[in-house]
Amino acid sequence: MPPVFAHGRLRLYLLKLLDEAPRHGYEVIRLLEERFQGLYAPSAGTVYPRLAKLEAEGLVTHATEGGRKVYSITDAGRAELADRSGELADLELEIRDSVSELAAEIRDDVRGAAGALRREMRAAASASETRVEDESWAAAKEELRRARQEWKEQARRAKDESRRAREEAQQARRQAKEAQERAREEVMRIASQLQEQFARSGGVLGTLAGSWLGGATGTTGPTGSPSGPSGASGTSATSTATADTDGAAAAGPHPRWAEDLGPTGNPARDLDRLLDRFRDDVRDAARDHGVTGDQLAEARAHLAVAADRIAAVLRPSR
Repeated sequence: MPPVFAHGRLRLYLLKLLDEAPRHGYEVIRLLEERFQGLYAPSAGTVYPRLAKLEAEGLVTHATEGGRKVYSITDAGRAELADRSGELADLELEIRDSVSELAAEIRDDVRGAAGALRREMRAAASASETRVEDESWAAAKEELRRARQEWKEQARRAKDESRRAREEAQQARRQAKEAQERAREEVMRIASQLQEQFARSGGVLGTLAGSWLGGATGTTGPTGSPSGPSGASGTSATSTATADTDGAAAAGPHPRWAEDLGPTGNPARDLDRLLDRFRDDVRDAARDHGVTGDQLAEARAHLAVAADRIAAVLRPSR
């Protein structure tokens, strides 16, 4: 017979049982036996070491109640369970198949036992050349009837468990699909807000540079297409960028940019965090909207002015 749980699947199912409610070890064993309709029950030597390993990994924790350890799932355990929701649905189907296989084996065992009983009785009758007494026949028939009844009951329970496992798997798939849809809608909502914000800001790269320097909504003037980093057009773009950045800085501090980056008490680290935020904002804008040659020249001019201004701020005063 193949193993009831494939590698790593018992661990996942233990997390599922503990997500339903805190439980002690023998209660987990009893629930597993119920899920398999009494056809399979893991030993304490199988369950307890896995619970201890889950606790060592921070996925479950335990509290002592009445001299027994009661295990509870942690947030990390719930996160792993959510990440493996699709695998959990497949596991429910595997349990259903395992129950069916176990029921089939029991059915074959019952049939084999009944056949062996018939053969033994016939052999005994043939050897003794006497007629088997009516009471013996009645006892054999009763034994066979009970065996058949037991097999039918086990088959019915296996069928019910299979149907319940299938329904739970379908429900888990629906929940996983709904979670994916909600996540997709949230991403689309955030992307839409960012797109609207960039659209309202005008020259995206110039505005981000001005905001990083402390400006609110500075406007950028027109710039010519530069012929090179040291050409006349490049000088004109730098002058325009200087005027635009000065105007943005004069408009007052930006009320919301990077407000989630609270001070850490280390100014050098805080500056690194602001530089990382600025780089990410500019990179996201370029990725979402594209960059033309003129925009690249204007962005270079803004960055040059920004670098000069910040370097001047950071130089020690004499």
